[in-house]
Amino acid sequence: MFLPQLMALVEKGEKLAALTCYDASFARLLTDNGVDILLVGDSLGMTVQGHGTTLAVTLEQMAYHTEAVARGANGRAFIVADLPFGAYQQSPQQAFAAAARLLTAGANMVKLEGGAVMVESVRFLVQRGIPVCGHLGLLPQSVNTTGYRSQAREGSAAARLIEDAASLENAGAQMLVLESIPAVLAGEATQRLGIPSIGIGAGPDCNGQVLVLNDLLGLTEKPPRFAKDFMEGAWNIANAVSGYVAAVKGGEFPGREHSF
Repeated sequence: MFLPQLMALVEKGEKLAALTCYDASFARLLTDNGVDILLVGDSLGMTVQGHGTTLAVTLEQMAYHTEAVARGANGRAFIVADLPFGAYQQSPQQAFAAAARLLTAGANMVKLEGGAVMVESVRFLVQRGIPVCGHLGLLPQSVNTTGYRSQAREGSAAARLIEDAASLENAGAQMLVLESIPAVLAGEATQRLGIPSIGIGAGPDCNGQVLVLNDLLGLTEKPPRFAKDFMEGAWNIANAVSGYVAAVKGGEFPGREHSF
């Protein structure tokens, strides 16, 4: 799947269902059950490697997992790959080299964290044919500064997030992940944006939703508030995934209990 096909779903008003994915077997299963976007997340540092944060993940590890996911999806899903910590923050040129590595591995788009500070790099990438997804709110790569807690809850921080979202869009970003922010703020940002917003702990008004696959499968010891165990009541993993897709597209997930 390529970006125009994904955008056509948004234009029809269809919610986008996304899940993290790290290997070929799950890539096949997720695409077979209707997942639109496979996010090869640096969350693999925690879910696959057992680290406490995403910070230890390397570019070559991201490329390895992106290649596996791309083989499993076989062109049937839109693949977004995270640029890992330290692989893009130094300069636009560094960001381009890292993004090129992930696109040649099979990604359709790269995701990077940060607002105004990343505008120059976003513009540099987009001008050179690399689709970019921004990421605002809780930034896992900045966990040493913010911790794992909801963001933009007060007026000044909320206003800054709106400004950052506009700046990323103006720089050419084609999608934006909003993580762990008040649902009202995410709804306002989505209304103002001309690009799709993908929420994770950001309420029901985004254009799509993403969850960490391990959270969906009930494998996380202490899941975040915004997660839901879709294995509960499901006969198997395929049913859990299809249940998630149906709940996102039907507007049933996330509910109020999954929002800030």
